[in-house]
Amino acid sequence: MAGNRRDVSPFWKAGCVVCWALQGTRLTICLGPSQQSLNLGVDPTRATGHGTTATSSNLGNVLIVVSPAKSLDYESPLATKKATEPRMLDESARLIDVMVKKTPGDLQELMHISPALAELNFDRFQDWQMPFTTETARQAVLAFSGDVYLGLEASTFSERDFTHAQKVFRILSGLYGVLRPLDLMMPYRLEMGSKVENERGKDLYSFWKDEVTKSLAADIDASPGPGVLINLASNEYFGAVDQQGLGARIVSPVFLDSKDGGTHKIVSFFAKKARGSMSQFLIKNRISSVKGITEFDGMGYGFDASQSTPDRPVFIRSY
Repeated sequence: MAGNRRDVSPFWKAGCVVCWALQGTRLTICLGPSQQSLNLGVDPTRATGHGTTATSSNLGNVLIVVSPAKSLDYESPLATKKATEPRMLDESARLIDVMVKKTPGDLQELMHISPALAELNFDRFQDWQMPFTTETARQAVLAFSGDVYLGLEASTFSERDFTHAQKVFRILSGLYGVLRPLDLMMPYRLEMGSKVENERGKDLYSFWKDEVTKSLAADIDASPGPGVLINLASNEYFGAVDQQGLGARIVSPVFLDSKDGGTHKIVSFFAKKARGSMSQFLIKNRISSVKGITEFDGMGYGFDASQSTPDRPVFIRSY
């Protein structure tokens, strides 16, 4: 029998099934000098009978999108030496030209932060320079340390996990636009919702929306199979994506918690950490289909089909 391929050259042998070919969900079977077609009605990439995805080379990859974090870690030992250069540094430099002109007082008012944090970020903008080096910058997925990244636990990734994450995991950023996990970044604080006037408009959405959307669309197009974006970002950051212009299906998981048997609802801290935990699950298990998302059981969450829709899978737990 021929392997699981898009094209199979028939080799006839009367009375025996000697080849089969998959095109989407249609299975063509060669029987002697004839052939029959059958619409399977299922995703053939999930035909493993297990909770993890098959590893055939024709599987599509989902693209995962998360938010960055305000908390940063530039001290812990690095889990990998692999590093790449962000793809939108020229755009970042345009924003730096705007931000270096702001005083600590301007930053305090803009970001609603303390005088000490305003001074810290004033210095960061003044010190920002290219090219980045491993002495002044750190891989994004290891530099962020907020709730999402506590759930992600990138420090536990193997080298193969980092390689896979580089293909399927993206971090939206107010300064860098879109970061791959191994992209080096200098420390900063600049939230996507900031009202920073720039050459393209009155805020960072006007600055980034076209560029961010193009970048994500290109990443989705580059992966085989149908394009699916798994939105695990906050509303603030996903607002930088033109959902219509993306040209891909968007799936946005929701995490609900119930305390002492009460009504299930979103609890911000838990939801953020769950987004990171789901990202880890998708990366480490090489999940490449929407159906595979429903198998997530990290942090005690479980898929609730009764509250879910195809593009809004709901996960619940009680504590």
